[in-house]
Amino acid sequence: MQPLLANYLPIVVFLAIAMVIALAMLFGAILAARQKPYAEKLSAYECGFEPFDDARRRFDVRYYLVAILFIIFDLEVAFLFPWAVSLSHIGWFGFLSMLGFLAVLTVGFVYEWRKGALEWE
Repeated sequence: MQPLLANYLPIVVFLAIAMVIALAMLFGAILAARQKPYAEKLSAYECGFEPFDDARRRFDVRYYLVAILFIIFDLEVAFLFPWAVSLSHIGWFGFLSMLGFLAVLTVGFVYEWRKGALEWE
């Protein structure tokens, strides 16, 4: 059992060194930085304007629909390239699996369309 644990020693050493460096940078920044907060520095920043409303208010559902739309297209592109490259090796099972994946994404896209996320005001 001893040689098995010895194989993990470099990983433990690497994680320990990474943690020491991260803590050193964190505490170094706290010690080196000037901590003089004032009202303007602590206020929310909105492109140079005064904040319009509280930042903790509820978001409009259209924001979430746009986020879902981004995920649909981002995942589609991220998975279609490797699938297209390896299509000759994965056979019919891989082809049908990707068709199922695209069907699930299409259901999400149709949902977004019905909710009006593609209609910009």
